[in-house]
Amino acid sequence: MSNMVLAQAAEAAVDINPGLAAIGYGLGAIGPGIGVGLIFSAVINGTARQPEAQGKLLGLAWTTFAIVEVLALIGIVMFFLAS
Repeated sequence: MSNMVLAQAAEAAVDINPGLAAIGYGLGAIGPGIGVGLIFSAVINGTARQPEAQGKLLGLAWTTFAIVEVLALIGIVMFFLAS
């Protein structure tokens, strides 16, 4: 009996309106967008305060940029899986 319940729950989880999935992805993309802005604004501020540290700051910025963008990529994959 539990297998039947799990199968029904799996079918119900897949039934998502594609429009709602698009809205969800749009809302989910706001976070990485803000994060990227904060990352590079910190690099600009740091470079203005200490120009000789620009190389290290840019290296850290690109690393954290990649990590933040993974969130957006996961979101778009989930959008295509849901629709």
